[in-house]
Amino acid sequence: MRSRLRQLGLFFFGFFLLFPLCAHALLSMELTRGVSGAIPIAVAPFVQQGATPPTAISAVVGNDLKNSGRFTVYSDAGVLPTQAPAWYHSNLGADAVVKGKVDNLGDGHYRVSFSLSDTYQHDKRAMLAKTYDNVSAASLRMLAHHISDLVYQQLTGVRGVFSTHLAYIVVERPANAPARYSLQVSDEDGYNPHALLVSPDPIMSPSWSPDGRRIAYVSFEHQRAAIYVQDVVTGRRHLVSAFPGINGAPAFSPDGRQLALVLSKQTGAPNIYLLNLASGHLRQLTHDWSINTEPAFSPEGKSIMFTSNRAGSPQVYQLNLASGAISRVTYSGNYNARPSFTHDGKHIVVLNQTSGYFNIGILNLDTGAFRVLTASSKTDNASPSVAPNGSMVLYGTVHDNRNMLAMVSTDGGIELLLPIASGDVQDPAWSPWKS
Repeated sequence: MRSRLRQLGLFFFGFFLLFPLCAHALLSMELTRGVSGAIPIAVAPFVQQGATPPTAISAVVGNDLKNSGRFTVYSDAGVLPTQAPAWYHSNLGADAVVKGKVDNLGDGHYRVSFSLSDTYQHDKRAMLAKTYDNVSAASLRMLAHHISDLVYQQLTGVRGVFSTHLAYIVVERPANAPARYSLQVSDEDGYNPHALLVSPDPIMSPSWSPDGRRIAYVSFEHQRAAIYVQDVVTGRRHLVSAFPGINGAPAFSPDGRQLALVLSKQTGAPNIYLLNLASGHLRQLTHDWSINTEPAFSPEGKSIMFTSNRAGSPQVYQLNLASGAISRVTYSGNYNARPSFTHDGKHIVVLNQTSGYFNIGILNLDTGAFRVLTASSKTDNASPSVAPNGSMVLYGTVHDNRNMLAMVSTDGGIELLLPIASGDVQDPAWSPWKS
């Protein structure tokens, strides 16, 4: 019931309902369903020269590939990395093997090399081999994710997302103490979480800039809704919208120069506006008494999808930015909201109410075919956010009576749960690739 009220509240009030959360780091991902016929791959322990590095690169790579659901990973530490690639096929059944070496250069820096080889040995050369010099200890995990991205792309033909980041809202509600809200950013696998903003007032609706360097969000500090844009690295932030009434649902344009947002400044009804971040010029896009919210730009920036109740129930509409023409997009079910495009612009992912539950669905914009991705889940889900390569969707879910994060592939074949130590988490946003 708590999650059901949250869904309705987020639509009809934009940002007035929040749920108990807890600012603890995400734990290891739990793969709950992977694709059949996953690629068998061995990830051998990297050979170490000198003192042991603080990050086991092979372990990170193995976990990344396993949690993608696309690979069956063999990473037994007892397997010798000096074995020839064919050994991994004949003894483990692996089609490919990742091997590497880490040299300690002193002063907290390392040289890292790795190779990806075909275990069938059709070609004696490695499919992929690279060396990275002078890598700091703090950058080893980031490098491991980068290696995972390269391996994933080489074997699947799709760019990996292991080097991307997640943003989400958490809240601590200690007994007999005020709540503390926090905007957190972590690695894609939940490691290295850090707070961009901690506040006694609610925070919500984080949205990444297209270069991955800024996040726009809604904050209720000073007891009123306002939109801020914050630099992820420096922590600097600035206020971009604090009109009387609603200031909500910020979304960057593909060029990062504009922000779509929801305001009630003219009539008191939520409408969608376009804000030029350099000049401050504000352009109203919708002009009616309906609830218009949750804007999302198309990849080429020519249109915006948004949620509106203008037909009596929440549905997704498309606004042509050149002509101003608005057309309804969703028809499956009596509730569709929170639209977001896949990277190719051919699909949108939405929050859909099916059989009494809120689930994540995907709509083919060319054919109109709609499919629910999380229909096996007998619980409420929320806040879908698509990975930059379009392969996975990050969303909020209820598991064991707790609000957590989860992922599902856009083909519905893979599901992941991102547990947390305690408490709840909500409003996730998947970052783009960093430019």
